[in-house]
Amino acid sequence: MNIPLLLLALLAAYLLGSIPTALWVGRRFFGLADIREHGSGNAGATNTFRVLGKKAGSAVLLVDAFKGFAAAYFLPNALLSAGALAGAQNLFYVRLACGVLAVVGHIYPVWAQFRGGKGVATIVGMMLAIAPASVGVCVLVFLAVLALSRYVSLSSMTAGVAFALLQLLPWKPFRPDLPLQVWCGFAVAALLVYTHRANIGRLRSGTESRVPLPWAR
Repeated sequence: MNIPLLLLALLAAYLLGSIPTALWVGRRFFGLADIREHGSGNAGATNTFRVLGKKAGSAVLLVDAFKGFAAAYFLPNALLSAGALAGAQNLFYVRLACGVLAVVGHIYPVWAQFRGGKGVATIVGMMLAIAPASVGVCVLVFLAVLALSRYVSLSSMTAGVAFALLQLLPWKPFRPDLPLQVWCGFAVAALLVYTHRANIGRLRSGTESRVPLPWAR
């Protein structure tokens, strides 16, 4: 394993995750100095939907998810192509490390005073590169909970827990090739709960904002 190239890839993953998509979209297309001063105060896709609308929110959601996917898929593959990485097990570890650093970068972005989003979209992109079948089921879980509750935060946390539990299933394509992926699933769920701790307080007090779905109007 080429350690210098590996460290370079890990740094690139963090910097990629640090791209503050919501801030840049708000400033470039809406003249908004800092989206964190509006809505929920969060620099993520949900607050972008709330403050700037569907088009801006969709763009931020896609880019933030791509950050996680690119870090966990393209950067390790580049190392593999360069001969700096060998073995399926090592490839998985590097995918995981790059993906995690992209998520950390999104939550604590160096380009935005270390105040970013909650990491949901970036985690989805990361796990899409690692466990695509489980992510597909979790997207359905997210949409189902959102349709019933209209709480994005509750939907995100429920999907995260579902992802962790799916890693325990003994059947392909859900069964992980490596035991570490099971722990990774539960770490993802715990991270989502942690980044939504303020939302949990609002859910308990009944003050959490709901998404205005068409059929709920």
